[in-house]
Amino acid sequence: MTATFDRSTTPVALESTLRLSLAPDGVRAGRLDGAWWPRSRDLLLELPSLAAELDQRWGRITRITVNPAQWPVVPRRIPVAGHVVHAGWFTVEQDEHMIMVCSYAPRRLNLLVVPPSTDRARAARLMSLAADPGSTRTAGALIAAEAADHAEAGFPRPQAWRLPGRRGVGEGGAMVDPGRSLQGGPVVVGAQGVGGLPLGLA
Repeated sequence: MTATFDRSTTPVALESTLRLSLAPDGVRAGRLDGAWWPRSRDLLLELPSLAAELDQRWGRITRITVNPAQWPVVPRRIPVAGHVVHAGWFTVEQDEHMIMVCSYAPRRLNLLVVPPSTDRARAARLMSLAADPGSTRTAGALIAAEAADHAEAGFPRPQAWRLPGRRGVGEGGAMVDPGRSLQGGPVVVGAQGVGGLPLGLA
């Protein structure tokens, strides 16, 4: 299995509010440190706003790892506000619904990645659960449980957010420990809305 690497150096910034929830300050986080709800599967477009926010809170973000099952392109380097973030990837070692973010401090965040196509109400529930210090579920378990609850309520089961041809055994990435860490910060970044999420944004 191979991952696609994009060598672009000039991403186009998204002009919209960052959708991020984090465990409260001063409280030991649960299995996850929070959740991020990007608007697309394009790391070059999505990561700069996330890195800019986390840079201010925990020091410059230096590296991320993802599972390529959820991202069509995994750039080796992603330009963000005045510096470059290095990206790695794992197929088996890392939950496909999680992004690991490391800072210069050094600190590390494990964030649930809410699929971009998720509706606002379901995204709000997932982001709240991921930021709950009492939660012991993995990112994949939260996504699966939400899908099951959605189906039991009489709605069609959402299509899995998986890209074709992304199965295989551990490759790539500069880091081998995608385990959890870090205590979080403010619960919500952005305009207040349903479940603490911004309103009026697709």
